[in-house]
Amino acid sequence: MEENMTRFNRLLSSRLIWAVLIISAIFAFCLSPQFRSIYGLPVHIRIIEGESALFDVNFPLTVNVRHDGGSIRVQTHATLPIIALSRPVSLEPVKLGQSTVEFKLFGIIPFRTVQVDVLPPVRLVPGGHSIGVMLRSQGVIVVGNSPVLNMQGQYVTPAKDAGITVGDVIISINGIPVQSDTQVAEIIDDNGKNNRAIDVLIKRAEGQQHINVSPALCHDTKRYRIGLFVRDSAAGVGTLSFYEPDSKIYGALGHIITDSDTNQPIDCEQGKIVLATVSGIQHGTRGHPGEKIGVFIEEDQLLGHINKNTPFGIYGELTATLPNEKYPQAIPIASMSQVQVGPAEMLTVVDGQTIEQFSIEIQKINLQEIPESKGLVIKVTDPKLIEKTGGIVQGMSGSPIIQNGKIVGAVTHVFVHDPTSGYGCFVDWMLMESGIIPKKERNSARKLFTFSGSFSASAAPSAAA
Repeated sequence: MEENMTRFNRLLSSRLIWAVLIISAIFAFCLSPQFRSIYGLPVHIRIIEGESALFDVNFPLTVNVRHDGGSIRVQTHATLPIIALSRPVSLEPVKLGQSTVEFKLFGIIPFRTVQVDVLPPVRLVPGGHSIGVMLRSQGVIVVGNSPVLNMQGQYVTPAKDAGITVGDVIISINGIPVQSDTQVAEIIDDNGKNNRAIDVLIKRAEGQQHINVSPALCHDTKRYRIGLFVRDSAAGVGTLSFYEPDSKIYGALGHIITDSDTNQPIDCEQGKIVLATVSGIQHGTRGHPGEKIGVFIEEDQLLGHINKNTPFGIYGELTATLPNEKYPQAIPIASMSQVQVGPAEMLTVVDGQTIEQFSIEIQKINLQEIPESKGLVIKVTDPKLIEKTGGIVQGMSGSPIIQNGKIVGAVTHVFVHDPTSGYGCFVDWMLMESGIIPKKERNSARKLFTFSGSFSASAAPSAAA
């Protein structure tokens, strides 16, 4: 009996040891860089025809392509069904279309499934030009409260009391679409003189709603007001990212334009870009982002229209030719899967209107399944740019990032604690917003990042209503 118990204990102990070893091996495997490199792949990637996506497989995986699209093939130097350790695997386009790639551990356990779209080649003329951005909002933006001193000597806030808040956008009043702050003031005064309340249609993040407000006669101005500061436009200096030479579709800034007071995105009703010159630089320091001091050149001379203000910049069509002496001809783009950690360059203007090349380093690549900001972490390595500006400054947003002769993205934000470093966005997302390549369906809400941007904006003066 004792002998049987001893054998049982030994067997149990042996099984426990093996279980611990297996669990430890699985845990170590899941923490390994090799696991994360493959499992971290987006479920949906794009490859431009003529490119190839290269992966280092450092553990036993098989890579299979479902024949539902047949648009890519897998190339590897392995001779066995199971990919040998440390073998590079490349996905090479065969034709335009869509395929599904399956990674299986030991050829049995499903590990990762990636949908691959093969897109036609895209060639763009790089930007770098300094541009003036003039944007008029759809409706007027409520940027503050302005208490009204009424005829009884009391301060009142009719709009605030009725439920209108800072950040709301006034679309119409009594069914009349409003487009300027002066128009809003006139409609309010006219209705007040006739002792009529006004029906204000506002837009908020959650939708639209009607709010009734009774204007109050202002003791100081002798006009009827509802106690708001409103604004209808914004302007600033940024950088052109690229344009497509045939359609003249352009992209710029790389991030959304927001109102400087409310930090709310500005819905674009009318907008234009004009040439700008850089007359000076406010040097960036730790904790204090710098800024390009830009001057609009001939505001009436239109460079292009602004059709969209999006989380990845502004887009529209050029109406004038914009040559680039550094890159007079269109160059290819590189999709997200082609970007590499290492040296790159950015194009921007730091003096006058001259586009210059500056060396940077791509330090981190965040492969993304859905369109998001912060795709690239970059660092300025060019001593000339660091001496001139301190690094990335406001007004550089949109500066194209070029690696290996291909456009890979654009500068978007500066790190407040380190002006030599910042974020960039992938050119993939910018091309989708521009309409040059098809948009990817979004499975979740897109985040907006509008902090400490590289767009130097100055809002138009607000008017009291």
